[in-house]
Amino acid sequence: MSSQSRLSRAFKNAKKLSFDDTSKLILFSDCHRGDNSFADDFARNKNIYFHALSHYFDQGFTYCELGDGDELWENRSFNEIFRAHENVYLLFKKFYEAGRFQLIWGNHDMIYRKPNVVKKYWDTYFDRKTNTKKSLLPGVQFEEAIVFKHTQTGQELFLTHGHQADFMNYVAWRFNRFMVRVLWRPLQVIGIYDPTSPAKNYSETIKVERRTRKWIGQIGKVVTIIGHTHRPRFPEKNQIPLFNTGSCVHPRAITGLEIVNGEISLIKWQIATTKDGVLKIIRVLLEGPQKLTDFNF
Repeated sequence: MSSQSRLSRAFKNAKKLSFDDTSKLILFSDCHRGDNSFADDFARNKNIYFHALSHYFDQGFTYCELGDGDELWENRSFNEIFRAHENVYLLFKKFYEAGRFQLIWGNHDMIYRKPNVVKKYWDTYFDRKTNTKKSLLPGVQFEEAIVFKHTQTGQELFLTHGHQADFMNYVAWRFNRFMVRVLWRPLQVIGIYDPTSPAKNYSETIKVERRTRKWIGQIGKVVTIIGHTHRPRFPEKNQIPLFNTGSCVHPRAITGLEIVNGEISLIKWQIATTKDGVLKIIRVLLEGPQKLTDFNF
């Protein structure tokens, strides 16, 4: 099956949701939450991420995670990841209980395709304070893709991880997972990263983007939002409407896409220094806001 066929299948079978100009969505991907060890790329940004997520919860946003949220290639145990970032998952619980929580699986958490795995990891957690099991996100589901359809304009937003355009990270993902666990994870200690990953290899990033843009042109230029490559992308109005959230493992920053009032923006959260030498976490607008209807063809 070609990358075009894989993307078409994901689009056809996507979970269907509606939105309108009163909806507020925050889209992040590629958090790669790990075990807080030297190999946990998320750890350096965990405070930035938690602050941003708390802001979006308080402001009534729906959280959409576009894959590779949990780093389940380097780490075999979800329990270690949960213990390392328990505050994040308990905040997820608040989003979920408020009905404002959507999850998509990527290549690094592809095992979430199986409902029994999701149930095992996400239904309950062990509270070490009370030594009891407590409810976490019972019944939560991971999707391969989500299509948001505007209730007034009929415009569709196609959300997926984007690894459908990457054979080695979709079809041959088990081989890549094996290589990461036995080879690339230990080499991270001395600064050597996996050269086959689109996030580390510019030529692979270009290939993924080119294949995805080709598919968008064939399907009818539907607004498509992905992650996977870790490269933030915000097209011009006259370009193929391919957006990318970026990732939450940039050096000292995280990037994402906000959809508010029928407009889309690329944003970054980072640590900045005030004139008084105080460190604070700030939101920076990188692109937009741009009306989603400007990307109708």
